[in-house]
Amino acid sequence: MSSVRTVRRLNRILGMLPWVIANPGTTVAEVCERFGYTKAQLVADLDLVFVCGLPGYGPGDLMVAYILDDEVVVEMADYFSSPVRLTTRESLSLLASAMAIASAGNTSGALQSGIEKLQKLLLPEEADALVVDLMDPEFVEPLRKAAARGDVVRISYTAITSTLASEREIEPWRVFSTLGNWYVTAWCRLAGGERVFRVDRIRSLELTGKYFQQLEEPPDPVVRYTPTEEDVQADIRLGKLSRWVADYYPVEILADDEEGSTVRFSASDPLVPGRLLLRLGEDAELVEGAEVREALEALRGRILSRYGASE
Repeated sequence: MSSVRTVRRLNRILGMLPWVIANPGTTVAEVCERFGYTKAQLVADLDLVFVCGLPGYGPGDLMVAYILDDEVVVEMADYFSSPVRLTTRESLSLLASAMAIASAGNTSGALQSGIEKLQKLLLPEEADALVVDLMDPEFVEPLRKAAARGDVVRISYTAITSTLASEREIEPWRVFSTLGNWYVTAWCRLAGGERVFRVDRIRSLELTGKYFQQLEEPPDPVVRYTPTEEDVQADIRLGKLSRWVADYYPVEILADDEEGSTVRFSASDPLVPGRLLLRLGEDAELVEGAEVREALEALRGRILSRYGASE
């Protein structure tokens, strides 16, 4: 679950940086033991931090983070050495953003608690002085109502890997927004398993008049891919510049070291990992996956043909 991994990684970085700054001379082993890192993961996070900093983003604005012999060094990051103090404007912006996330169906207990605390602090007498009202796309509200009532709905859905619409009955569990899109997690009766559907790829929706037993604990609202026995698989070696793939896509990490990672990518269509490999260029290598290799070569051939080139 890529979004979950990203959040965990960010939380670990934000915990690690202040501690390293407060404890100069700390060793790689100490940081790894305290924060649950492998050395390769620590190196990757320090590389990420190295290109971060304050607006302006000149050499004097970016943090310095590296390993010197066996010492973890973080410099020019004093703003991480003490708690951040937000201005009133920044606090209101944070509150509005949190309310927007909540209105998109991603409310958790921790988020709601944070919103209430900020409201009491910033708007003690006018709880409704700040209202965030986002326009929902088509089918979001019908899906929400179906999830609340336990209605089985029939949808016509076009998957990202296909131009053909499929008709399927689903039992919607939760509607949420993330990564700029709306999704619904559901039990798909056609696939016989849990699936996540992008709402903007639903072409039509109707109630079936059937009902399902609602779950006491629906799955977390995250974008996930459920591999099937019919899926093609590709083992891909990612270089340093391509590590982001393991955070963005639901892949299985097979190996991880200072030079990169090896992941197993599952997809219903070999063109999906094929296109990804084409984008990554020389910083990624297909280790295994005959069908994906064939799709990749076909993609390369089409591009060369379009530009009148030959291999």
